[in-house]
This record gives sequence, C-alpha cells and structure tokens, in this order.
Amino acid sequence: MLISVLFMQEAIKGLVSEFKVPKAEDPSLEKYQFQWLYTNGLLGVIFTFGLLYTALKSRKARSWWYGTGWFRSFVADYGVPLMVLVWSALSYSVPSKVPSGVPRRLFSPLPWESPSSYHWTVIKDMGKVPPTYIFAALIPALMIGGLYFFDHTVASQMAQQKEFNLKNPSAYHHDILLLGFMTLLCGLIGVPPSNGVLPQSPMHTKSLAVSKRQLIRRKMVKSAKESIKRKASNSEIYGNMQAVFVEIDSSPDTTVAKELEDLKEAVMRSTESENGGNTGITFDPEKHIDVYLPVRVNEQRVSNLLQSLLVAASVCAMPVIKKIPTSVLWGYFAYMAIDSLPGNQLWERLLLLFITPGRRFKVLERVHASFVESVPFRYIAIFTVFQFVYLLLCFGVTWIPIAGILFPLPFFLLLSIRQHLLPKLLQPHHLRELDAAEYEEIPGAPQPPTNGTHEEGEVDICGAEILDEVTTSRGEFKVSKSFSEDKCPQVHAITETEFE
Repeated sequence: MLISVLFMQEAIKGLVSEFKVPKAEDPSLEKYQFQWLYTNGLLGVIFTFGLLYTALKSRKARSWWYGTGWFRSFVADYGVPLMVLVWSALSYSVPSKVPSGVPRRLFSPLPWESPSSYHWTVIKDMGKVPPTYIFAALIPALMIGGLYFFDHTVASQMAQQKEFNLKNPSAYHHDILLLGFMTLLCGLIGVPPSNGVLPQSPMHTKSLAVSKRQLIRRKMVKSAKESIKRKASNSEIYGNMQAVFVEIDSSPDTTVAKELEDLKEAVMRSTESENGGNTGITFDPEKHIDVYLPVRVNEQRVSNLLQSLLVAASVCAMPVIKKIPTSVLWGYFAYMAIDSLPGNQLWERLLLLFITPGRRFKVLERVHASFVESVPFRYIAIFTVFQFVYLLLCFGVTWIPIAGILFPLPFFLLLSIRQHLLPKLLQPHHLRELDAAEYEEIPGAPQPPTNGTHEEGEVDICGAEILDEVTTSRGEFKVSKSFSEDKCPQVHAITETEFE
C-alpha cells in the first residue's frame, strides 16, 4: 500500500512539474514562455491520463468481446508497454509550429558522458572522507539495509505463496546474498543501489504459473472430453486426467492424489446422479478443471537472466528511451499505483468502511475475504483505521527534509507494536484473521429478495435499483427468454408489484 502511495505521489508531483520551468534551465527559452509552458502542461495531462486509462483497460483484454483469443491474451500481457509506445508515437503528432521540447521528454545522460562520468571514480576519494562522516553514515546505512531486507523478504514471501506449489521455494532467498554484493559494488563505483524485487518477483512467478497451468489444463480437458466421447465411466475419466497431470508435472502419485482430491470428488459425485441419486451434478471438464486444478510454476532462472541482460542492454537504447515524454512516465507511475490496489487487504477494508450497514450485503454477494463474516465490523474498523494512520505516519516521515532517510524506522517499530500493543486492542483470533499475509476467499451467497424498505437488520435496496437491472439504458424493459422458449418465445411482463 505504501508503495502505491509513493508511486501516486511521484505521478502527481511529476504532472504538476509539467506546468513549471525545470530547475537549472533558462526560463527565457521559447519553450518556457507562458503559452508553451501551458501547452506542455495540457499535453502532459492528456498523455498521463490517456496512458493510465488505456493501460488499465488493456489489462482486462482477456474479457473483451472482440478479437481472437491469442490477440486478447497478447494485449493483456503486453498492453502496458504497447500503450507506452502508442502514446509516445502520438506525442510526435503535435503541429510543427510547436517549439522543440514541447511536450517535455526524458533526460538521462549516458554513463560515459561527462555529466555522469565522475561517479565512476568516487572510490578514489573515499580515503578523504573524515571519520566522523563515516560513523554518521552508519545510521542511513542501517536504515537502507533494513529496508532492503524487509523489501526482499516481502517480495520472496509473495513470490513463493503456497498456492504456487513451488518445489524450491528457498531459491528466492538466495538472491539476497547476491543483492548484498551488488549493493557494495554500487557504493564503491558511486552508482545508486538497485533492488528490483517488487513488484517484479511476484509478477514473474505468476506469469510462469499461468503458462504451465494453461498447458496442463488444455491436455486434461482434451483427455476428459475424449473419455466422455467414448462413454467411459467417471472413474476412468478421472484416472486418465490424473495420468495426464502426472506426466506433465512429474510429481509423486501421493502428492497428486492429495491435490486432485477435490477434482476427484467433483467427478465422482456425478456418478451418483447417473445412478439415480439426487445430486443433479454433471461433470463439466471446462468448469470443474478450472476450479480444482492446482497451480504449477515453471521454476527456472533463464527468464531472470534475460531480464537482467535486457536491463543492461537498455543503456544502449537510451537514444530511443529519451524520445518518451515525461508525462507518459507519470501515467505509468499512476498505473503502477492503481493496478496494485485490487486484492490489497488494506484497500478492500478501507472501501468497506464507506459502505453503509444496509448495503454490506453487496459484499457478501461477491467473492470476499473470510474475515468479512468471521470478524465483527467494529474490529475491522479499528484495525483498518490504525493501519491507515500508521501508513500516513510512514508516508509523512519521507517529507522530513533531513530525517527523511529514517522512514524505514516505523517499519521496525511495527514489529513491537504488532507483538505487544495490538493484542491488547483486538482478540487474538480476530487479529490473526485481519493480519494474515494470505487469507481465504469464499464465494458469495445470493441474498433473499427484499421489498425495498429499510429497517434495522434488512438490506437497503430501492425500486429504482431493481428497475435499472431489468431495463435498458433507454428505459425499455428487457426481454427474458429461457431455453425452453426457443420454439415459442414469450415476453415476461414485469408488474408493478415487483417494485412495491
């Protein structure tokens, strides 16, 4: 959550700076005159919000109605960098009368150019540093070291969640040894230390998980459909799917049998229906395999190596990167901030605070965290308000001019607060539910219909809301048609009593 706030802060500050003259620049230049400075700011607003909107839309491309499957998947996976290219190209469509430098573009000197070449020789001046400064540097060094450890540990935990079923989860912790050597090397040559584990590591694991899950799913569905076509028994259908899973995953039979236990139960319950039972469940390969298929990750180091090589190669691509408008970068920062909010527990609980009691049934109708039902609302509110205030405290420390480097200190204090203070405010089992690193999501349950009145203990819904669901945007009543009406379609009239 704090990372999202910092990204949004940079996006807002950067967008505001589009209307100002940069420091160390000559304000008498033509591109810094009022009319062109104002034009640069307006273009910055267009490019920032244009990239933000299109990037968020591209992430949902898999659910689009139009386009082939591979095209929608390609846009969903690579839509954000594509939008950066598209909006950068649109920035060159401004009229030729606009001075050069409008819109403003990235400026980054190459490592071998004079503005940055002196950094490489910083090691020769370290002997001239007074001892007082060396000991004083221990304070920010401890802060940065603790922050790196915290950052890397959080990223490792997110990248090795138990749902991923990793075979070598400890491999993510080995990176911290390499990170320590790299931080020391960066300090010796005067380069800012790099720590690229958030959000790359969790995103990298999820992308590898999706690829192997799709492969297993495709072959299991094919095997199930072939077995159904041959009118095989449900035991044979499940046995064939399990054989396919073992062949691809190469896991022990005992592990596979345990992980596919829910899928086996779904298959076998349909047998009861075939034998005259009342379950009424028919096995559907597409639906049941999607629900019960365990996640598998292609654990490898090749993609990490390629990512590092591409980062190194980006130095040679600086002439091209400099053509990207700075406003597109602010839009990308805003996208990173907003895209990380869905699924964040603190964000979801903050939204829950603004839902009136009579409308909380809307949350229960959807997939939601289990603590919504297991923890009383007042405890959810207390814990959420405390987290939000503490978030503002951590964010406010970064604004202190000199002591801003101490912003990791509240993170360290939080350990004692969580261990000693919070258990006095909340019951232990409620605290475990709210403070869980991972929480169980449960499906929503349909709520009983209401007559629209709002009394204590009842849901808050009005006739106009029901009317919106059964009418078109032009006010026409929607036609309800069932499968049994294909031969004789009927229009079901909606009477006034349904809205009373």
